[in-house]
Amino acid sequence: MDIAPQTPTRPLGRTGLSVSALGVGTNRWRQGDNDANVRETFKALLDGGIDFIDTAEVYGFGKSERLIGDCIRSDGRRGFVASKFAPFVARTSARHLMAALDRTLERLGLTSVDLYYVHFPFPLTDMATFADGLIEAAKSGKARTVGVSNFSADQMRRVADRLAKADVPLAANEVHYSLAHRAPEKNGVLDACRELGTSLVAYFPLASGRLTRGPDPAKPDRLDALKRTLGEIAEGRQATRGQVALSWLLARDAAVIPIPGASKARHAQEICAALSLQLTPDEFAAIDTASTAPPR
Repeated sequence: MDIAPQTPTRPLGRTGLSVSALGVGTNRWRQGDNDANVRETFKALLDGGIDFIDTAEVYGFGKSERLIGDCIRSDGRRGFVASKFAPFVARTSARHLMAALDRTLERLGLTSVDLYYVHFPFPLTDMATFADGLIEAAKSGKARTVGVSNFSADQMRRVADRLAKADVPLAANEVHYSLAHRAPEKNGVLDACRELGTSLVAYFPLASGRLTRGPDPAKPDRLDALKRTLGEIAEGRQATRGQVALSWLLARDAAVIPIPGASKARHAQEICAALSLQLTPDEFAAIDTASTAPPR
């Protein structure tokens, strides 16, 4: 397995645009609940070199998007903002997608979003319908780039093929991927991203915080071997388990862009510091082995 070089920025698919090699997920950003903390977090992220801010219309029923808009206006720096359309029942046409995009832009206070995803595939909707909506979003200028989220390898290929006929690249597929959940390596999604020149944006890259904590002797866990290995490497590098886990994902493949969550400035600073952590081949291999070790 080749180890990809770690760099502060990564190309976003074949769009010609680049984003920070790490982004941040904002599903816990809620306007009115933690505004001051989030503004400090936003500033810490951009100060530390992370400009890729991921949100969705369903996060806090639009509150996350509104708060990001407030952060942009108060800070003066925009960053690179991604949001998502949720294709619920009776909301699966290109017209519905464009109407939702307009509302997202209104909440963000922007005239265009940098990346617009379809949040998940709706079982009864043809892939062409999703693709046509994304094409309209891109051609209208209301989305600079477009992508999908939680799509299988076959689904993303079908969307990418339709987009390509309109000369619109599929920028990214955002899926669940971490050392604790390596399904994209087995279900063909990572291979499809390589084949199509599409970024794999990894949500829950720290397994909802499980990879940031050490083993609990009172509660044996299938991840204990991995947690011990992460802890040993982190101690030797004067880093945290989370930083080591993120560095492994970055080294795993150049197509991967992890987006851990952060809602406090100190968390943002810790994530930013992971950009400068370069694993050795031996460290990478040790983590790779530990992540697939059977539980004791």
